[in-house]
Amino acid sequence: MSTRNAPRPAAVYVIDIGKNVFHVVGLDSGGGPVQRVRFRRDTLLQFFERAGPAIVGMESCAGSQWVARRLQALGHKVRLIPAPFVKPYVKSNKSDIIDAEAIAEAATRPTMRFAAIKSEEQADLQALHRVRDQMIGTRTRLINQMRAFCLEYGIALRQGGGLFKLDLPLVLDDASNDLSPAMRRLLGDLLADLRRLEQRIDHVTREIGAIADREDVARRLMTIPGIGALGTTAVLAAVGNGRQFQKARDLAAWLGLVPREHSTGGKQKLLGISKRGNRYVRKLLVHGARSCFRHLDRTRDRLGSWLDGLQSRMHPNKAVVALVAKMARIVWVVLTKPGALYERGDPAFA
Repeated sequence: MSTRNAPRPAAVYVIDIGKNVFHVVGLDSGGGPVQRVRFRRDTLLQFFERAGPAIVGMESCAGSQWVARRLQALGHKVRLIPAPFVKPYVKSNKSDIIDAEAIAEAATRPTMRFAAIKSEEQADLQALHRVRDQMIGTRTRLINQMRAFCLEYGIALRQGGGLFKLDLPLVLDDASNDLSPAMRRLLGDLLADLRRLEQRIDHVTREIGAIADREDVARRLMTIPGIGALGTTAVLAAVGNGRQFQKARDLAAWLGLVPREHSTGGKQKLLGISKRGNRYVRKLLVHGARSCFRHLDRTRDRLGSWLDGLQSRMHPNKAVVALVAKMARIVWVVLTKPGALYERGDPAFA
């Protein structure tokens, strides 16, 4: 590293992350820039090894989690900022240095919200969920494609993945239908691909289930109605210990389960749920809540009378969303309080 790029004393450093080139801006205690430099990936950490402990701000984007973990190990305090919160601080035209200066402005705001830094275990677990979700989407597309091929030859198969897998082998074995030899071979190959894909999905699902079984927090989360191994591990991968949220409602708001607000002139106006945050976790919790809404024994669970009241005054879909919001709040309590778990009976009447 050249002397020109040696770290100067700074209270805050900000990194504009790229694939190979990183722009760094150093700020003094008053917020004034004292250094503007750029590095390649192999020299960035050398700069921060030589720099004194400081606050380091970055946009929360692809690659930022790895950089954040490495900088934390070097003794720096890392702040990850969601990209939409940085945008208002970009002045005029766009360049990497201007972006870095905008991140610097955002990182030093006292009311700024920061993203949590994920551990390697969280990143691995989140990758498992991403891969499983991608394979399930691929399975759906594959089934739809095979169904469309069959329709082109006058063969309509029953709806549903399970029924499709029962019907297609019978269609391939039926020599009296109008399938051409080439299409019959192609569908046979696609069916073999589908079976291999389902084996991979089952393997990843079992791996996720094994992780949930051996983690104490995951086992406690699974005591909550409507949350199983998939929902539990997805929450742990996305949220961690939950301490980045000050209260239970903050977690529900992060998941997009509270109303959007558009108030002005002292008049409060609440809209539909915001649907912000992690769509994948919200999807799993909604599916779990829908199952809970239908199958929960309401005579033996403390949520029963509350659900009955909801169902009597609102549409079932709204009641399900309200149940998801309550589940998210219970999740925060279980995450942040050691040993806490969901008690189906109300302790006041035990």
